[in-house]
Amino acid sequence: MTQKTIDWPHFQSDLSQTGFTLLPSLLSSEECRELADLFDAPNLYRKSIVMQNHGYGSGEYKYFSYPLPSVVDTLRHELFSQLAPIANDWNEKLGINLRYPTDLNEWLSTCHAAGQTRPTPLILKYGPGDWNALHQDMYGELYFPFQAVLFLSQPGQDYAGGEFVMLEQRPRMQSKATVLLPEQGQVLLFTTKYRPAQGTRGYYRVAMRHGVSEVRTGTRVNVGLIFHDAA
Repeated sequence: MTQKTIDWPHFQSDLSQTGFTLLPSLLSSEECRELADLFDAPNLYRKSIVMQNHGYGSGEYKYFSYPLPSVVDTLRHELFSQLAPIANDWNEKLGINLRYPTDLNEWLSTCHAAGQTRPTPLILKYGPGDWNALHQDMYGELYFPFQAVLFLSQPGQDYAGGEFVMLEQRPRMQSKATVLLPEQGQVLLFTTKYRPAQGTRGYYRVAMRHGVSEVRTGTRVNVGLIFHDAA
């Protein structure tokens, strides 16, 4: 991975306030292409999903098996250690007793003890006309409040359309949509289910969902990093 000094306090503050933040490019173009090429590699995946067969949208994604590819595993561990303090702060604000360790292996051991043992990192591929419905990635009773998407394709060069969409469902108000088009190699961090918002009587939960708009031309590939395993 590209070695960059990340101003984590800035991105942690941004994530805490809005429910999402976009990191600078962490992988080179060559590393992104090599990772995208793994979509067609045999024996790396435990399950493949054709989205239109399930009403999820259109396109295909595959769940990695353990052990994960090195770059995926490294990024998953490094990001978790930075996200855990924010997750604990959110739980405290919302009166949730659960606290997360800063070590991903320790958290995954908790998931596995609860019967959530199947790896959840995945790779997604969209072609012309493909899209992903607004959703949340839960996979079981235990879940981590944040997840990440690593963008492996360059918008405007590899594909057109295919914007990343987040919908904030504000209580007693109309929903707010945010549309992003990250560059190749960038990582988007965002909330898995909801974010805390300050109200007159303390903090309350604002639900958020995410999806992908229709790809008009080309091919869009990304990796999803989810920090809890599946039941």
